[in-house]
Amino acid sequence: MRGHDRINTCLPDELLVEIFRRLDSKPSRDACSLVCKRWLNLERLSRSTLRIGASGSPDHFVKLITRRFVNVRTVHVDERLSLPAQFGRRFGSESFRPSPKLRYVKEKAGSEDSEFETSYISDAGLTVLGEGFSKLEKLSLIWCNNVSSMGLVSIAQKCRSLKSLDLQGCYVGDPGLAAVGECCRQLEDLNLRFCEGLSDKGVVELALGCRKSLKALGVAACAKITDISLEAVGLHCKSLETLSLDSECISNKGLLAVAKGCPLLKVLKLQCVNVTDEALAAVGTGCSLLELLALYSLQRFTDRGLQSIGNGCKKLKNLTLSDCYFLSDKGLEAIATGCKEVTHLEVNGCHNIGTMGLESIGKSCQQLTELALLFCQKIGNNALLEVGRGCKLLQALHLVDCSGIGDEGICGIGRGCRNLKKLHIRRCYEIGNKGIVAIGEYCKSLTDLSLRFCDRVGDEALVAIGQGCSLQHLNVSGCHQIGDAGIIAIARGCPQLSSLDVSVLQNLGDMAMAELGEGCPLLKEILLSHCRQITDVGISHLVKNCTLLESCHMVYCPGITAAGVATMVSGCANMKKVLVEKWKVSQRTKRRAGPVISYLCMDL
Repeated sequence: MRGHDRINTCLPDELLVEIFRRLDSKPSRDACSLVCKRWLNLERLSRSTLRIGASGSPDHFVKLITRRFVNVRTVHVDERLSLPAQFGRRFGSESFRPSPKLRYVKEKAGSEDSEFETSYISDAGLTVLGEGFSKLEKLSLIWCNNVSSMGLVSIAQKCRSLKSLDLQGCYVGDPGLAAVGECCRQLEDLNLRFCEGLSDKGVVELALGCRKSLKALGVAACAKITDISLEAVGLHCKSLETLSLDSECISNKGLLAVAKGCPLLKVLKLQCVNVTDEALAAVGTGCSLLELLALYSLQRFTDRGLQSIGNGCKKLKNLTLSDCYFLSDKGLEAIATGCKEVTHLEVNGCHNIGTMGLESIGKSCQQLTELALLFCQKIGNNALLEVGRGCKLLQALHLVDCSGIGDEGICGIGRGCRNLKKLHIRRCYEIGNKGIVAIGEYCKSLTDLSLRFCDRVGDEALVAIGQGCSLQHLNVSGCHQIGDAGIIAIARGCPQLSSLDVSVLQNLGDMAMAELGEGCPLLKEILLSHCRQITDVGISHLVKNCTLLESCHMVYCPGITAAGVATMVSGCANMKKVLVEKWKVSQRTKRRAGPVISYLCMDL
């Protein structure tokens, strides 16, 4: 019978709440909450996560949301995010997801130069938050400048089930952290990045209080936190699994205590200039369960430390070496010999690591699925040939500024690593058409290809990719030899393409845009900036069938006028952002689509 409500009369509240919880996207949940008052109330009950940004009155905002949602377990407060001045009748649909403050100025109809008046959540807001969400398990307070120890004490006393706490950029003091240690005995994850008001006293108190539960700790740019804190962690926190340190005030002494006292450690990230091989040797001896090791800018770290890791950490799967200038091939050979389960390897700016080190990885680490080589001038083609022969499971390869790698190495990857799904290459000037043609011929699973500023790559390469692969993401910005023929081949061969960056292609014109409009209906993002031959005609062809477009960058395109901009914003109902010169936006376009128009802060 028409008008008969079969759902509400048949489904109990509990079942509807469970259905709402299983909805993945926020717009879908918001749409359900608009059906009727019953669904509105039940959908509120299903909300477990809220995100809050800076607004005109954040404390008042917190008071409102605590009244509306009673089952919230996770709250993210990030003062880097902004909320609009007017929330509407639904107050931003209950769990407003704000937009980041970008380097662009968004034009609003009728208020071209206006900015939102913002303030920051305070201790009073945290008190309300604690009272309203007493079952809170996860709290992130990112760059909340007005929050002090008083507010943190209130949260600790009222939210005793807290398991995760992120205080990045908050100027809280030792009393607040001590209260967390005293009251939140289930705390597992703590982030103290850029907490300049904390000292060893607060961390020691927390380590004592959360000694049985703490599993993850992050410390960065905290000048008053020293080895004393890590000694307390090593002494009391036997369950610690993850440790991230970025500090000039921490030396071997603190890390030795952790290595000896935390045998369950699985993840270790270090950027500590005063840490030497002695500390890494202790990690190799005491942390046999280590799975991820990331070492950044360790100027006093040599092959001896990496050999200790290779000898003791047999379960290591993920290794990052960045700007460790005293490492050589011997250190990487030790990892290859001892850590055969490595699946992810990144070498960035380690200028003494060359071809032989990576050859050893190719021979021994057959489980490797992702490899990133950045600014590695001494690594040559033979290294990639060996990886191609030995690492058949490789799925992702990243190359940046590797002048010794050319077509021969890429051909080796193509022939040997046929499961490759992602290939990102930037400023590798010895790589040309031959290597990319091999990728197109052999790597049929490739979906993500980025060839930024590769001067020797031209249309021939993209023709092969279009014939052999079904790309979803393509970036060929700065590849000057690519023109219409290459992009047309992609448009005809890759109907699943969703994002495309063709910035700075001087030979690209309207014919390619027309083919993209015909062949890539799923396209959501396109970057056309600095393409001098594309005109309004090309834009009209592009938007004809690419109705799902959400983002378009087209600055410094002299052939695109105000008419082309108007065509873009009016022809794509899902458009969220168009980046263009301010003078190309007509008053009519501003009125019709002001919120989606963005322009650079400086008119260059």
